[in-house]
Amino acid sequence: MLHSALINVMVKAARRAGRSLKRDLGEIEHLQVSLKGPANFVTMADKRAEEMLYDDLIKARPGYGFIGEEGGTREGADKSHTWIVDPLDGTTNFLHGIPQFAISIGLQREGTMIAGLIYNPANDDLYLAERGKGAFLNDQRLRVAGRRKLDECVVACGLPHIGRGDHELSRLEMTAIQNRVAGLRRFGAASLDLAFVAAGRLDGYWERNLQPWDMAAGQIMVREAGGTISGIAGDDDPLKTGNVICGNEFVHAELVKILKPLGK
Repeated sequence: MLHSALINVMVKAARRAGRSLKRDLGEIEHLQVSLKGPANFVTMADKRAEEMLYDDLIKARPGYGFIGEEGGTREGADKSHTWIVDPLDGTTNFLHGIPQFAISIGLQREGTMIAGLIYNPANDDLYLAERGKGAFLNDQRLRVAGRRKLDECVVACGLPHIGRGDHELSRLEMTAIQNRVAGLRRFGAASLDLAFVAAGRLDGYWERNLQPWDMAAGQIMVREAGGTISGIAGDDDPLKTGNVICGNEFVHAELVKILKPLGK
């Protein structure tokens, strides 16, 4: 399949950083048995992947701004374009050798997401989306699932861990959703949850307290696959609020109806 020059730049950068992460994943298994554990190693792997992505993306598009999880905001001469990058989404999974993690690259032009890439090096799943051109998984066109009965749907969520988020609110939300759906899942990598919705593997997904780099690529992925995505309020921007709900139009509306009142 022929891709635009922009997508080719993103794919090349992701695959190079992905090879590095895949090698590092192999090392994790050896480090698991040590008393100190692999946490420091994973931090270095994360930073190394981000620097590789930064070098490749900025070399290909000099002047673009860059927002990364590790390095923060790096201003560019071109104020209208910004890369929004998570070099290793699903760090805790990676730390434990669980192959559910991804590189996430989004490109924003004047506040609008115009391209997104989500790549899992562990299984070589490559999700791509470009504004107005659709969303794809390994060159297969993606469409969100068409289910219109919540009790037939499988929905993913986030779960706040120690020291993070509102645990009581999370329990309220899960209880409300559990009573309405066929299945509830927690996979541990927001970018892949969004990609799974775009691919129709999940019917819906919601999470609170995310960062822009967790969602930038996934936001355009869901939209280009025909889905609806917003913050918990239903009409707000996830990149600004840090909260997200997505699915097909019906599932999105139903989840908003259930979850919005709980957060007040």
